[in-house]
Amino acid sequence: MKFRKSTYLLVLSLTVFVKTIAQDFVLLPTIPVEKVRFELLNNLIIVPVEINGAKLKFVLDSGVSSPILFNLTDQDSLQINNVSEITLRGLGDGEPVKALKSVGNRFRIGSATNLNQSIYVLLDKGLNFSTSLGVTVHGIIGYDVFKSFVVEVNYSKRFLKLHNPNQYIYENSKKSETLPLSILEKKAYVAGTISTETADEIPVKLLVDTGSSDALWLFKNLERGLIVPELNYEDYLGKGLSGDIYGKRTKLKDFKLGSFLIFDAKTAFPYQEGYSLIQNIGDRNGSVGGEVLKRFNIIFDYRKQQITLRKNSNFNDPFQYNHSGIELQHDGMRYIAEKLADTNGFVKSKNGDSFGNVQISLLNRTKLSLVPEIVVSAIRAGSPADEAGLKEGDVVLAVNGKRIHNYKLQEVLQMINKKKGKRVRLLIERYNRDFVFSFTLKDLFETKNPD
Repeated sequence: MKFRKSTYLLVLSLTVFVKTIAQDFVLLPTIPVEKVRFELLNNLIIVPVEINGAKLKFVLDSGVSSPILFNLTDQDSLQINNVSEITLRGLGDGEPVKALKSVGNRFRIGSATNLNQSIYVLLDKGLNFSTSLGVTVHGIIGYDVFKSFVVEVNYSKRFLKLHNPNQYIYENSKKSETLPLSILEKKAYVAGTISTETADEIPVKLLVDTGSSDALWLFKNLERGLIVPELNYEDYLGKGLSGDIYGKRTKLKDFKLGSFLIFDAKTAFPYQEGYSLIQNIGDRNGSVGGEVLKRFNIIFDYRKQQITLRKNSNFNDPFQYNHSGIELQHDGMRYIAEKLADTNGFVKSKNGDSFGNVQISLLNRTKLSLVPEIVVSAIRAGSPADEAGLKEGDVVLAVNGKRIHNYKLQEVLQMINKKKGKRVRLLIERYNRDFVFSFTLKDLFETKNPD
């Protein structure tokens, strides 16, 4: 396989095999619900979390049983309590990793508070996906939030509502549908069906995984009819706790969840070594991730073991594919020099840059700006970018004539992978020289590849 190693985390679903003490988030009796705004990046829910007074950002991941912290820098100040060393294992074909376990910590999400929260701290600096998302993210949190509240996720308006389960009243709506939710070993599973070109409505049991940015994952099972469709290609699927994950990328005829039908559902079949370390896989057939879940506004009720779905404005969005074959990530900062537009030699600074924006006005009316450097972190073998001659480590300067320092990382990826048939022209810096590469985005399923 001609894959170049990447830290681009498409998959955040981690499995932790450790025992934890009882712990719950609570709201004050006078507060029946807490509303929390979140960022939606690459189909992932990024929520503000306060740990022992330190303000951080976490992915809300229904596929993780305990909070995991994996990205602290010298600029972060965080005290954690009662630390011991443990071993964690999860998705990926690598070895289990060493980590620290800390208990008795104070967590806050809005006004929801847990005074006795356990957390696991990964020491491997490679398990950091902030560079791939374009914003700083410090960790993941899941079950401890979902078990404590009725959790309402409004993907379309990007807010959570954490409801006191003893006071929550369901509203009757013909547009919503409530399905059974199985809670096993701190994870939630839902039943659905898939249809391929050769078989209709194959029943599947799927992990509900808000911490996966992908759409559907299925585990190959010949007896159940879970066979990779003929039209597929090999792809890098993401990075799990125990290493990189590869598999076959394809699409289904349809995916049915309750009465909701999603056509041409984007799907991946990970290679078995990618999930072989998962114990007690039981009758699970795969997972449903953020690219499907974001099409609904969802109410999770772990206590009643049910999930309520309602279509939102994202429902008919096309699935996103990496047509170019390029993976991008932030790789530090760089200075750029630009002529000032203001005749007085001043320029207004832009707020909200994820990695900051330092600007200096010089006497010759040139602006030096410190901006994130975006580099090619991986290239899929045989892809248009690979055939055009792009290489891992190339610094991307412009896409189709647009200087990319004015755009967020996810926006740059969309510019490059907009749609099949589109001509893409990239300005690249390599070894302090500028080069231009161009290629046409191909239909990834127009050629039949043998399984």
